[in-house]
Amino acid sequence: MAGAAPAGPGRRYARQVLRATGAPATTDEDAPATADGDAATAPDAARWPGAVLMDMDGLLVDTEGLWTIAEQELAASFGRSLTPEIKHAMVGHGIDTAVPLMLSLLGVPDADPVAAAHFLLDRAFELFRTPGMVIPRPGARELLAALRSAGVPTALVSSSFRALMDPVLDELGREHFTVTVAGDEVTRRKPFPDPYLIAAAMLDLPPRRCVVLEDSTAGALAGLRAGCHTVLVPSSPDLPSLAEVAQATAAALATDAAAAAASVGRIPPPADEDPAVPGVLADPAAGPVGEDIAAMAARLRQVASLAELTVDDLAALLGVAQP
Repeated sequence: MAGAAPAGPGRRYARQVLRATGAPATTDEDAPATADGDAATAPDAARWPGAVLMDMDGLLVDTEGLWTIAEQELAASFGRSLTPEIKHAMVGHGIDTAVPLMLSLLGVPDADPVAAAHFLLDRAFELFRTPGMVIPRPGARELLAALRSAGVPTALVSSSFRALMDPVLDELGREHFTVTVAGDEVTRRKPFPDPYLIAAAMLDLPPRRCVVLEDSTAGALAGLRAGCHTVLVPSSPDLPSLAEVAQATAAALATDAAAAAASVGRIPPPADEDPAVPGVLADPAAGPVGEDIAAMAARLRQVASLAELTVDDLAALLGVAQP
């Protein structure tokens, strides 16, 4: 993509992960590439000096309820109930932090986290593949069409695994996404910045030229940690704060269950991972060094629905005017 800025530390880390996974990183001469290596049918990106990176579950498609079914069934297998408080704490988390959070909050911290993770993924796969269960959120199709018409590069970035992302792409249309990043294609999932750093690197853009759209504070924290402009479009009321997400994640990662759950579908970290990269943790349970949650919260924008967003609004976040 012409005019891309030199790689900063976050982009160097993303490129390290891309090399570890074998996913392509684009160059100025390359067409944008999808996560599985196929050239995307992309609009003219030269008209828009940035990209829009979008979450999947709860933002573009109403699939959070499908995860809730799986979570309710898992809770019932332990003789417990999935309360609204537990659900709110889990929204937006990848499987590696969601499972230890859930087991702890259910009061079964000694349950097998690997078995729990596999149960959730297998049940979600069944539900996602059921005809009529993947339903676009209000305004999703319209926003995707507007972004494509305006020539805006886009990424679908999810903690859900590729097998769950594929039926969503079939429903929404693969042509609407320049690149896609699934949860089993990254070293660490949201609320860590890795998925958004990788998406930006695949688009050959610095994170500061990217707008992230998220429906959860866990996902929004990932976008902010990556250094992207971030907009929260809440899919449910009473979401935890950024500080609560960070604290809950640190507590979850301090358990043995976290490492076990993270091993499910996880790629190995790059051998030359740079511990000085912002957001890359020497001690994953400690949180990024020098992280200022209050400053990130001040940068977070919020709108009530996707229908309120226009291409001009997103361009304004990058400080540019639409031609």
